[in-house]
Amino acid sequence: MKKEERMAKDIFANIGGKENIQRLSHCMTRLRLVLKDDSKANIDTLKKVDGVMGVIEDDTLQIVVGPGTVNKVAAEMSKVTGLSIGEEAALDENDLTFSEKAARNQANLKEKNKTPIKMLLRRIGSIFIPLIPGLVASGLINGGANFAKNAGVDPTVTWMQILLLLGSGIFMYLAILVGWNTAKEFGGTPVLGAIAGAFLFNPALADITIYGEALVVGRGGLFGVIFAAWLMTWVEKRVRSVMHDSIDIIVTPLITVLTVGFFSLYAVVPVAGVLSDGITSGINVILDVGGVVAGAVLAGFFLPLVMVGLHHGLTPIHLELINSVGYTALLPILAMAGAGQVGAAIAIFVKTKNKRLRNIIKGALPVGFLGIGEPLLYGVTLPLGRPFLTACMGAAVGGAFQAVMKVAASGIGVSGISLIPLIADNKFLFYFLGLLIAYIFGFLFTYLFGFKEEMADGI
Repeated sequence: MKKEERMAKDIFANIGGKENIQRLSHCMTRLRLVLKDDSKANIDTLKKVDGVMGVIEDDTLQIVVGPGTVNKVAAEMSKVTGLSIGEEAALDENDLTFSEKAARNQANLKEKNKTPIKMLLRRIGSIFIPLIPGLVASGLINGGANFAKNAGVDPTVTWMQILLLLGSGIFMYLAILVGWNTAKEFGGTPVLGAIAGAFLFNPALADITIYGEALVVGRGGLFGVIFAAWLMTWVEKRVRSVMHDSIDIIVTPLITVLTVGFFSLYAVVPVAGVLSDGITSGINVILDVGGVVAGAVLAGFFLPLVMVGLHHGLTPIHLELINSVGYTALLPILAMAGAGQVGAAIAIFVKTKNKRLRNIIKGALPVGFLGIGEPLLYGVTLPLGRPFLTACMGAAVGGAFQAVMKVAASGIGVSGISLIPLIADNKFLFYFLGLLIAYIFGFLFTYLFGFKEEMADGI
């Protein structure tokens, strides 16, 4: 039996069987399951399944199995259940047991208690998560090509031109992709969301004068795209609700595009422009004025955001910083969170005699060095408690260093060692030194007072 088949079988056994799955999906490192009856899940035993690095109970049951593995396990579970990834299982009211109805009511109550800010960040995360593989691949290609250019390679040679073309492709059309995903996330027609993105980044904007000034291409950035694409969905639904089926396919998109198009140029672009300018200027001021303290606080408190899955909500901020000033000084600082955790995990590996814990660390460390921190977070530091805090402390020291040295990145999608090619202004060495500092202090804090052997009991 293959590893993925065994993991799927063991997961089924601890979530109430394959029949208890309402919806199956996954992100880069986690299986995301919506269960018909949450009470049937044995969380404690599920955490001990070989290959499971952690379990998070949120609006979905999130099972951390790590990058690469998650795709295969999800595919295996999809094959066994017959559910497509992202597909809902049908619910028949008459077939629901009392416990299933109680679980459904509990889920509905949980839905009502979600805070608007938390839901907004989750929505933003859902828009950008599908784009991350493309951002990672393109960012690394672009970063490597620019690294070679800085090293003296002629950028006009054919192979360099091709690399620069491949690396910049997703960023040229990112607004369209974001618009597509936004409309899809809010239940609209994806292509209308893509059109909203095209409105705001069309070069022809520069030829249009509104309020006495020529429009600026990309003004408002991805914040404007998200709002315009959401507005497309909102208008589309309302027009469709009163439109006769015979003319719906023609009239509904026509009215939607015209309405949102004019409104976007006259209202969305100016308002979103002020918002994006305020955010980017505010972050730059915080880093310039706050310096070492700002870097330490931002890096030290980033792991809790990762813990609840809200870190992807910062993606448009990074992209807007890159769009407006050419780089993001925020990303290298936040990348120190993963580095502090790597140092903490190494300290635990050195001190513990627990074989299962050591095996989890050995499996999670390689991707931890490459900037994917969820396996270490949910499989090691968070379950142990205190090492999570010492990892944050190590991250804070590294973040302070990055802020002082004013290190910035020209692309996003990666962190850890993988971010080195994307570091701007040839400050590669400073970024690497910051990583080492976070590793070292994460190790020292954890080794000296962050871990005791008895913490590993039950892992």
